[in-house]
Amino acid sequence: MDQRLQFVAEYLTGLHSMTELAAAYGISRRIGYYWVHRYQRDGHVEAGSRRPHTTPTATPADIVARVQAAREAHPTWGAGKLRQWLSRRDPTTAWPCRDTIHEVLRRQGLVRQRVRRRTVLHPPVHLTPPTQPNLLWTTDYKGEFRTGDGAVCYPFTLRDGCSRYVLRCTALPTHTRAVTQTEFVHAFRAFGLPERIRSDNGPPFGAPGLGRLSRLAVWWLRLGIVPERITPRHPEQNGSHEQFHAVLKRHTARPPAASTRAQQRRFTAFVAEYNHERPHDALGGVPPASRYHPSKRIYPEQLPPLEYPVAWEVRRVSSTGSISWGGHAIFLTEVLAGQPVAFEPIDDALWLLRFATVPLARFDERHRRLLPAAPASAASADPRS
Repeated sequence: MDQRLQFVAEYLTGLHSMTELAAAYGISRRIGYYWVHRYQRDGHVEAGSRRPHTTPTATPADIVARVQAAREAHPTWGAGKLRQWLSRRDPTTAWPCRDTIHEVLRRQGLVRQRVRRRTVLHPPVHLTPPTQPNLLWTTDYKGEFRTGDGAVCYPFTLRDGCSRYVLRCTALPTHTRAVTQTEFVHAFRAFGLPERIRSDNGPPFGAPGLGRLSRLAVWWLRLGIVPERITPRHPEQNGSHEQFHAVLKRHTARPPAASTRAQQRRFTAFVAEYNHERPHDALGGVPPASRYHPSKRIYPEQLPPLEYPVAWEVRRVSSTGSISWGGHAIFLTEVLAGQPVAFEPIDDALWLLRFATVPLARFDERHRRLLPAAPASAASADPRS
């Protein structure tokens, strides 16, 4: 700064030309004139701020205010969802891109930056991709918690895998088979029957016995619904449903409501917004209701009979879970008590044990023992066809 002042002082004496002084100080003539003019105008030669007085590309203040209001109305929605929601409500406005909206929210202190950790997921095994509505439903119980009055709440959730449409979200006092089956009856009557239902292996969906069948899964099979269970200890194979549970908890259970009835009111309001208002990234920014339609398969109030091909050996499971074969009792599982099972011949003295469409095990007639079902057997013909 002292050299600049000395340069200006020497120039103003009139004893030196700008060319001579610029060469002596090692600067260009343009910079020399700039220092002189700045000193004559402002009385100093300090460098000023290079910040522009105006920014033509800045986000307009009214857009910033509307984005901020949308975020305050939906505090858990990210920039992408807010942009899609605002665009649907006012398509005539040129809304900023997702990154610009995120930057606006960041400057307003309305978002929290998180360090993303790399997550390694195991690939799903033998899982059906949900390519159309009602091909696959997903279900689970969100971890239980206590409401303000001390009552235990078990949130039961059921969704369509393709459209992400929430079919049921109920605050239940327990998670027994009876109350769970009642929830499915309500869903089946309202939306029809799906082709498959995916769940974890815990009760009431799965059991440790033959084929991991539970009584609930047996009921599904009688209705023509195939149970599809993820690999034990791999919840990521039902990742979309697990992610939904995280969103559900953040919106409705932090903190829990004062009572079970109040908690159900929260669930109902959340599901209405989730299905009809909230943009979903996996659906291209539209809400699930725009992609879902009920199934054409009507729920039968009476279970249809199971029919097997004539060439198969059919046995009815006793109340103790056994069948009779050649005068010998073969134990299967108690959850099939009273149900007809079929033995499909696949080799000499070797049978494939089936219940409805599901292969349960291979039966070695010579040694009268059950063996694991061969993977290739799953491709056999559907006995209902």
